[in-house]
Amino acid sequence: MKIDNNLHYSGEHLWVNTNDQGECLSGITDYAQDLLGDIVFVEFPEIGAQIEAGKPCGLVESVKTGSDLHAPLNGVVTEINTSLQVNPEQINDAPYKTWIFKFKPNNPADINSLMDAKGYESLLGQSS
Repeated sequence: MKIDNNLHYSGEHLWVNTNDQGECLSGITDYAQDLLGDIVFVEFPEIGAQIEAGKPCGLVESVKTGSDLHAPLNGVVTEINTSLQVNPEQINDAPYKTWIFKFKPNNPADINSLMDAKGYESLLGQSS
């Protein structure tokens, strides 16, 4: 299982990366996609929707089960990755390159409340 050192992580197994425009890209971690198995459907948050940290904002379904996407931070959804409507398995193939939604955080400094790679490793009970 991989953990990308350049990302931030939520306790609900979402990763977050900030782009040059101050938006955050978010997707599920390698750990989460591995637990889910083959992903067959993504229910996205609505563009323009307010999301609240820790609250469900979407859903990822696999052949095994469904799992809520919990917002990593408070913010407003600005874009969804429409390619996942046709090819949701991209998440299994490249979880850290496949973002699910973009959002503008209400407070950009809140990203510091998320875990770094070492913190996420600790959450999973792993060591490097």
